Amino acid sequence: MKLIQTLKNIWKIEDLRKRIIITFLFILVYRFGCFVVLPGIRPSDLAALHKFTDSGLMQLLDMFSGGAFSQASIFALGIMPYITASIVIQLMGMVYPRFQKMQREGESGRMKLNQYTRYLTVLILLVQAPAYLINLKYQVVSAGGQVNFTPFTMVFLSIVMTAGAMFIMWLGEKITDKGIGNGISMIILVGIIARFPGALVQEFTARLTTAQGGLVMFLVEIIILFAVTAGAVMLTQGTRKVPVQYAKRIVGNKQYGGARQYIPLKVNAANVMPIIFAQALMFIPITLAGFGAHQNDTGFIGSFSRTFGDMNGFWYNVVYFLMIVAFTYFYTAITVRPTQMAEEMKKNSGFIPGIKPGKKTADYLDSIMSRITLPGSIFLGIVAILPAFARVFGVNQNFAQFFGGTSLLITVGVVLDTLQQIETHLMMHHYDGLMKSGKVKGRTQG
Repeated sequence: MKLIQTLKNIWKIEDLRKRIIITFLFILVYRFGCFVVLPGIRPSDLAALHKFTDSGLMQLLDMFSGGAFSQASIFALGIMPYITASIVIQLMGMVYPRFQKMQREGESGRMKLNQYTRYLTVLILLVQAPAYLINLKYQVVSAGGQVNFTPFTMVFLSIVMTAGAMFIMWLGEKITDKGIGNGISMIILVGIIARFPGALVQEFTARLTTAQGGLVMFLVEIIILFAVTAGAVMLTQGTRKVPVQYAKRIVGNKQYGGARQYIPLKVNAANVMPIIFAQALMFIPITLAGFGAHQNDTGFIGSFSRTFGDMNGFWYNVVYFLMIVAFTYFYTAITVRPTQMAEEMKKNSGFIPGIKPGKKTADYLDSIMSRITLPGSIFLGIVAILPAFARVFGVNQNFAQFFGGTSLLITVGVVLDTLQQIETHLMMHHYDGLMKSGKVKGRTQG
């Protein structure tokens, strides 16, 4: 079989084999740490924390941490503080000239930005760790458990959690250097996939016992999940190829240029960032619903929190969808810069056939991005609210999260990138690629 032969070819390549084994071992270390409970915490007292992470922002954090958040693990804060710091540094690079200069300095600039990202990650962790511990104490005590956090204990456990999160970051960087795929993305992927078997079993059991539809409905859900995943793959890989012709140059007896290449403009250039931004804003009313408003509150805050505090509600998802569309345009506008692309093209004696170099080229690229971003943003918004539709049809809350949203797009993107890297190694050693019909197209390919 083609698959078995491909696996044999992968195992024959020594460098690729070592990278896969190293990646697997690092992932095992990460998964082991997710179950190491903080000192002074009894695992039997964590039932309240499990209920606290059943929905909302806490469920998202628990998913990205592979369950470590609800386990009160030393890895409870996961990789999200580092992701937050990376986003902040990236946005600062679009605003402050100093950071823009570092982005253009190549490898040295990238190393400086990475160092700033680490410093900012530590600062975020030193704020999040005490907040997590305070919430942990409140949840455990409310459920009748016992936990005693003295000031010394709070400082000690905060240092432990900060060190745990920084260790995860280190693991991610080592996977990138010595393993296969992007390490940070791989750790997020593992955290998401770790919850899938349990969610699948829960849904299967529910359909056979309490929920309607039985086994037939469960099989229909699996088919729909497969179709949604295929749609997410199409959204991730979708590009519009713009032809670019390079002028011929004769140097000595040799001719350079004259070839036609293509600029791949992505349908979803913003990737998963609009969903993250929109979720961050939409969790504000959920927070109000949980801490500042009550169900019997007849005032504006109470009405507002009841309307937008339900993640499966109609108005919540309408506003959520519109915000994703708006953020997609916003993030695409600040990451894809047609003017800079046109200038680089002009410097290298390139031009788009039928379009004048310079401002005309920039306007042309901008018009293309505006046209392809609209369907991309709408499709991204639909993917983001699909879990709410799944809940309407009685799908279990944990299993519904895999029908769309951040988790699905991250999973698809990371898997495609990893397969692309494996295929590159195979091609370098003159083996066939992973797919019989052609190459795997990752996010960086046209």
